[in-house]
Amino acid sequence: MTKLLLQCDGGSRGNPGPAAYGYVVYDLTSGAAIVLEKCGNYLGNTTNNQAEYEGLLAGLTWIYNHHPDATVEIKMDSLLIVNQIKGLYKVKSPDLFPKYQAVRVVIAKLPSVTISHTYREGNSLADSLVNQALDSR
Repeated sequence: MTKLLLQCDGGSRGNPGPAAYGYVVYDLTSGAAIVLEKCGNYLGNTTNNQAEYEGLLAGLTWIYNHHPDATVEIKMDSLLIVNQIKGLYKVKSPDLFPKYQAVRVVIAKLPSVTISHTYREGNSLADSLVNQALDSR
């Protein structure tokens, strides 16, 4: 079975302000981390948390479209989003709730998904994709 790692990030300069997300999908099946896909996308004006959710949703959607039978490990540096997905925190923001629901729908379609917090240093490629997308505007 294919084992994938999704690292994703989102950022906003101004919060709300110009925002972008980035994600990287690694194949861990062979024991080495092989990059399958990486993406950075400018979103326009939005909040940091909305950008984080957009990155998570975009990465999960790519995985579902290309590897629907994969087991997925997600690592993000947003502790808020991680804890909301785990069900430890309620999603109180009406702006975030639809994004949360969309993420849950994709997660439910995949056979096995885990999510954990990582510090910014452990998410550097996704973070750099966010900054590249923001700087290109």
